[in-house]
Amino acid sequence: MHLAFFLLLGASLSRFLIRHPGEPRTPWIIALSLVLALLYVLGPALGSRPHDEPRPTARRLLWLGAVVATWVVLVLLAPSFAWCAVPLFYTGLRTLPAGAASLLVGLLTVFVVVAQLRLSTGFDPNLVLAPPAVAALATAVFVHMERQAARQRALIDDLIRTRRELAATERREGTLAERQRLSMEIHDTLAQGLSSQQMLLQAADRIWDSAPATARGHIRTATEITARNLAEARRFVHDLAPADLADGTSLPEALRELATRTSESGAGSGGALDAGAGSGGALDTTTAAAGASATRAAPSVRFHQDGTPAPLPDRVQSALLRIAQGALANVREHAAATTVTLTLSYLGDQVVLDIADDGRGFTPPSAPGAPASPPATGRRVRGHGLPAMHARMRQLGGTLTIESAPGEGTVLSAAVPLERNP
Repeated sequence: MHLAFFLLLGASLSRFLIRHPGEPRTPWIIALSLVLALLYVLGPALGSRPHDEPRPTARRLLWLGAVVATWVVLVLLAPSFAWCAVPLFYTGLRTLPAGAASLLVGLLTVFVVVAQLRLSTGFDPNLVLAPPAVAALATAVFVHMERQAARQRALIDDLIRTRRELAATERREGTLAERQRLSMEIHDTLAQGLSSQQMLLQAADRIWDSAPATARGHIRTATEITARNLAEARRFVHDLAPADLADGTSLPEALRELATRTSESGAGSGGALDAGAGSGGALDTTTAAAGASATRAAPSVRFHQDGTPAPLPDRVQSALLRIAQGALANVREHAAATTVTLTLSYLGDQVVLDIADDGRGFTPPSAPGAPASPPATGRRVRGHGLPAMHARMRQLGGTLTIESAPGEGTVLSAAVPLERNP
């Protein structure tokens, strides 16, 4: 549009100089043409009216008035300069609000019609109808473009706002997911280990004088648990796999070692069906006899493997091991079981970990996250286990099922689907 203006201005000046050589008004025509060109050049420097401002600035209005006034004088002196009106239409439409711009376009069109009639030797309907048609077309095109631009700006604003809201939502969800992960890891490792150490040390303190050898055995076991908890804490800080899976240890080997360690020490790192406990365990209950639990006989834990072993993702191995750790620790602390069986089954399209004990059992919750019914002992149920266990399985696309009844033991089953190789 700027290029068209200068081409039309140059063509109009050339036509005047060719058609009217040596006229007295020629210096004025040349001077006014240069002034109009300079004024038009200043327009971009002043900037266009922002879309969010209903009125243009006073400086912009003064500039537009100077441009129009100079052009009007030129048209009165030389009607051929009326061709410059079309670029001026867009200049007015960009500068003024819609109503004022339409009025300006109408006035410019009148001057164009008058100028064309002055140049004509007779009445020509085209000279009367063509300029208004061109002005109307130019105005319609500009208004349509402005509306399209406004819709695009609104869409872009909505997109930017949506992206910001999505980013904020993702940050919140990421924070909540990390908190849940941290709570599950802490419950399944550090909290369970500290609980076992507390019970062992309380038991050792009680029997220190009457059975010093047994008390020292409890202290040695607590020391071993402390060492394992320290290793877990270090790997936990670095977001690595459980210590039992370090150095390339497979899940069956880690479960077998966990079963042996639990049978020998009676102070494993998990529990039986914690109705609200971390992803590992079962029935985490309050008890006033924590010290007495340390002296309770350790259950006999056996491990079985069925099916052909298949490579498992690290996150699947870690989740199943955490569940086993939590379940065994709570069995030892709350279930009063004598026998626990760990069974890892590879079923082709899924891997299943079953943990069965012959303890006192309890009434499972009716839905994930619901509080369990009180166990046979009548102790109050609390904790974080089952909701977190269900959360672990949901993250892996697996399922968690619990079968138990008061006095009939408990079976916990965690099944994770596997991707089949083509």
